Amino acid sequence: MPQLSDDSFAVAAPVLRIEEMERLLAERIVPVAEIEAVGLRAALGRVTAHDIPARLDLPPFDNSAVDGYALRHADLASGAETRLSVVDRIAAGHAAARPLAVGEAVRIFTGAPIPQGADTVLMQEDARLDGDVLIVPPGLKAGDNRRLAGEDLSKDGVMLPAGRRLAAADVALAAAQGLTGLPVRRRVAVALFSTGDEIVEPGAPLPASAIYDANRYLLLALAEKLGAVTTDLGILPDDPDALAAALRSAAVGHDLVITSGGVSAGEADHVRSAVERAGTLVFWRIAIKPGRPVAMGVLTGPGRETGAAGARAAFVGLPGNPAAAFVTFARVVRPLLLRLAGATPRPLQVLPVRAAFAHRKKPGRREYLRGSLRTGADGRPEVVTYRLEGAGAITSLTETDGLIEIGDDVTAVAPGDTVGFVSYTEIAG
Repeated sequence: MPQLSDDSFAVAAPVLRIEEMERLLAERIVPVAEIEAVGLRAALGRVTAHDIPARLDLPPFDNSAVDGYALRHADLASGAETRLSVVDRIAAGHAAARPLAVGEAVRIFTGAPIPQGADTVLMQEDARLDGDVLIVPPGLKAGDNRRLAGEDLSKDGVMLPAGRRLAAADVALAAAQGLTGLPVRRRVAVALFSTGDEIVEPGAPLPASAIYDANRYLLLALAEKLGAVTTDLGILPDDPDALAAALRSAAVGHDLVITSGGVSAGEADHVRSAVERAGTLVFWRIAIKPGRPVAMGVLTGPGRETGAAGARAAFVGLPGNPAAAFVTFARVVRPLLLRLAGATPRPLQVLPVRAAFAHRKKPGRREYLRGSLRTGADGRPEVVTYRLEGAGAITSLTETDGLIEIGDDVTAVAPGDTVGFVSYTEIAG
């Protein structure tokens, strides 16, 4: 379980700025401690538990980067053609029969080891042959088309640092070292449920004034894409006792509990009070739109009230509107989840792009519109907003490319201004 205490965050600000929230996560969240070994086929998306050193130089020997002819650069004439005798042929996986002597060259193929004495490779496209004689044009530089042993990676250097969330190329690098498995932290266990008397499970009859639960499926998919093991706890009604009991129970066996809905200040919004009964509420408002009502805290499982240690889990309560749930997952849950997993989460890449829209907002909070990239009349990329700005519009997520970020203290955007853009691929990856 993550090492969380009741005062892990201890903030007093009524509305927390995003930067302050991120700083608290970085300082206070301790990753899961358990480490396991997994095979390479299962390593994608896992987080390295410690630095993994290289066992071999990569490449392990000097080799040719192209198909061509290996030769000694010292044999080449300056500013004139050079004639060399072709004395051998080396394919990948084979070695030269002997060192290269003065005035000699060998036919060589990509990946084949450079013979002793050779230091340069002439591309076959630039070569001319006169029987067994290679004619080398002037201008070839020493070391051209040669890959040096260890230039990619040196033996005993750090191959994969601790906290690396493994991508396909990382797995390939481990395979190139001859490894069959990697030490990684265990997956973060996440429990998730939706709240609300108006929420109905997809496939069930839909009463009047009810809606199907979309948020739970959105959030489960996002958490799983980030490598978590999820437990779907379904839908709970707007009942403070049932919510508090469910939160206490979910703290057992889970590192993070996520809810959707019920965190605003309405009379039927009971999540905030349920968290205070089941643990400690740290904050419940962030300076962000959509999604200002975001609750965060620490849950304690059964046994705590009797003096036993009790299980602990982090808690995040997200808003009920789908676009708000998505935005707050990106800005709050994503960094929290990655830190619990032991990853070192880099900040979301916010790319500067030209606005092709006008917009006004209040100062003091970060705002996220849903938008799509397009090519402007001058050929430069620009971003447009979706036709619906409301946080309840699910199509604002399905019909766009990413989030348009407007800074905390910006009050107006005009066409031609520069805004930030975060792609959905960046958020989910």
